Amino acid sequence: MQLSTVWFLIIGILFAGYAILDGFDLGAGALHLIVARTDSERRQVLNAIGPVWDGNEVWLITGAGSLFAAFPLVYGTVFSGFYLAMVLLLGSLILRAISIEFRSKETARLWRLGWDIGFSLGSTLAAFLFGVVLGNLLRGIPIDAGGVYRGGFVGLLNPFSLTTGFLTLSLAIMQGSAWLALKTEGELQARARRFVLAAVLAVAMVWIGAALVARSDARRVFDNFASPLAWVGPLLTANVLFYVFLAFRFNHNGRAFLFTSLVVAGLAATAGAALYPNLVPAVEAARSLTVDNAHSSDTSLTIMLIVALIGMPIVVAYSSFIYWKFKGKVRIDEASY
Repeated sequence: MQLSTVWFLIIGILFAGYAILDGFDLGAGALHLIVARTDSERRQVLNAIGPVWDGNEVWLITGAGSLFAAFPLVYGTVFSGFYLAMVLLLGSLILRAISIEFRSKETARLWRLGWDIGFSLGSTLAAFLFGVVLGNLLRGIPIDAGGVYRGGFVGLLNPFSLTTGFLTLSLAIMQGSAWLALKTEGELQARARRFVLAAVLAVAMVWIGAALVARSDARRVFDNFASPLAWVGPLLTANVLFYVFLAFRFNHNGRAFLFTSLVVAGLAATAGAALYPNLVPAVEAARSLTVDNAHSSDTSLTIMLIVALIGMPIVVAYSSFIYWKFKGKVRIDEASY
């Protein structure tokens, strides 16, 4: 296997890890104003993700850094071509971060309500924009022979990318409500459980809708699905969605959250199968940035691989320890958000 393909897989794993780990706290934020009715319940939502949300974003930073080092032309094309979308995405992540930290600094009702709205708005917008970016990558974008994006912001808001945005938002809400059902009790937990079941249906319907829209607006998405291996992700997703429903039917909140995470993993694998060997498909296929024409030198990729083999287990161990340390139901005290 070529080093460039190995790095395609590593970067895919890093971004999939971010989607799984940060997806549920984005979903919890998107539901914040709906699932939590009182100040105490909203503090429970914040404290359900409080110990882990910033650590989850390490996966995004690591993935973006690896993309820059392994495929610099791809990094330059995506971050310059999607500049306004990236600024909106970064702004939404900043808004949710400061909302989490500032909300409980004062007790005034309007103060807390304002930051509650910021937390929910930032989380919702981020989850949606991640899907818009992914949808455009899967669909193919107009780039010239030098790998420079030749479109505008409005061109990114096409039917397929918007549908993909709603799909990622639905996934985040499904995962976030499953996490809240696992971490909370009482009325808040009961409401979160109802949202899980509704979100499972939403994910299934939007996923089918995205496939139908792709038939007319993003046909290249289906190019790799002549291979049986490409169907592993879709089959995993379809089966696990059913098991999410069964887990909640029999009141297994932990299993339900695990299954929602596997749904995200399955769809991430589906996206990876649809992209490969492209990293940035172009409208004109010959101009696409691929694992073969956009990678760094073999020396750079080899050194990075050694660093990754040392560093990734440390990141996994750190993340695992944090989740183990803060396992169990949320308890509100003076040190809580």
